[in-house]
Amino acid sequence: MQYPQATAAPERACGRSLAVFSPKIITCKNRQRASHFCSTKFGSALPSGTSLSISRRANHCAAVRATSSSFSSSASPWDEKPYQVLPNGKIVYLDEQDVVTFLDPPMELIPLDPSSYNPALYLWKKIEDIPEERRHRLLALLNPRLISQAWEIAGTRYNNSKLVEKSASSLLATGNSDTVAEFWKCRTSGGPLQIAWLNFFKKVVFHAGDGKAYGRLISESVFSGLSSSFSPLYFTVSEVKEVMSTEEPCDLAYEFKDGILDLPDFPRGFPMPAEHPWPFNDEIVIYIRHAGPGVMVGQAWQEGKALQQVPKKLCSEILMVKEYLSSQPQSG
Repeated sequence: MQYPQATAAPERACGRSLAVFSPKIITCKNRQRASHFCSTKFGSALPSGTSLSISRRANHCAAVRATSSSFSSSASPWDEKPYQVLPNGKIVYLDEQDVVTFLDPPMELIPLDPSSYNPALYLWKKIEDIPEERRHRLLALLNPRLISQAWEIAGTRYNNSKLVEKSASSLLATGNSDTVAEFWKCRTSGGPLQIAWLNFFKKVVFHAGDGKAYGRLISESVFSGLSSSFSPLYFTVSEVKEVMSTEEPCDLAYEFKDGILDLPDFPRGFPMPAEHPWPFNDEIVIYIRHAGPGVMVGQAWQEGKALQQVPKKLCSEILMVKEYLSSQPQSG
C-alpha cells in the first residue's frame, strides 16, 4: 500500500489526540463519520456561523475543513459514505483500510510506548467495525506479510484477560449450540507444489453427534476438488494453549491425524472419511488464533510421524474469514 510523504511533523500530520503508535503499528483512533466542534482558538480566523468538521480520508488522517452552518442540512456528517471513490473509479472501504493501515503503518510516523495499549484489542475493534458482509475483502487486501503481522499482533491478545475469553467463531463459543456449521474462506501462500490449491481454500467447522467439533478443508480448485471428494480432509478441533514447536500461545488446534476414520457423523452431502493423502497424513496440525469477530489467523505445521523428524511449517500464516450468511447443511 502506498502512502503520501508527510509534509509536516508526524504529530501534525495526524494529530496527537488521534493517533495510536507502537514500534511497528500505527493508526488513527478517530473513525467516527465526522465530529463537529467549535474552538475559541480558531474563532477569530473563521467567518461568523462557521464550524470545523473532521472529515475521514483514505489516508486515515483527519483533514480539517470549514463548513457553513447555512448548508448543514445538505452537508450532514451522517451523509458521508463508508467508502471513497478514487480517481480511477475504484472504491476503497475505509473500515477495511483501517485494518491494512494498522498492520502496515506509514514509516514516517513516530511510534510511542507499545505498553500503553494492547495491539490485539485495537485490531479486534477495527475488525469488529467492518460489517460482516464486507469482511471477506480482507482476503484480497492482506498480503502474506500482513497476514503474518496479524498472527503476531493476535499473540498480544493473551495479555488481556477479557479479550482472551472472546472467540472469532460463534459455533466454537462456549455454550453456543445454535450454529450447525460455519463456512470460512482462507488464504495462505508458500506451501508445497503438490498442495498449491491451499493458497485459496475453504474450511467448514461443524458439531458432530458426540458433541465435539470437527472440520474439513475444501479446495476451490475444480480438479483438486474432485480428488478431495475421494480423500476429504477432515480434522478434529481441540482447545490448546500453545504451538508445540515454538511454545507460542494459541487458542485451537486442527489435527488431521489419519483421516478421522471414526468420525461419528458429518453434514449431509459430505463424503465419507478416508485416509489422508500426503502431506496431511504426516501429522499436520493447524494452530489457530482468534483475531476478531469472524476472523482467525493460523499456522500450519508438519510435525511428522517419525521421532527424529524436525517439525516444519507447511506454509505461510493462514488468514481465515467466516462467510456471510452461509447456508448451513444439516447433520446427517
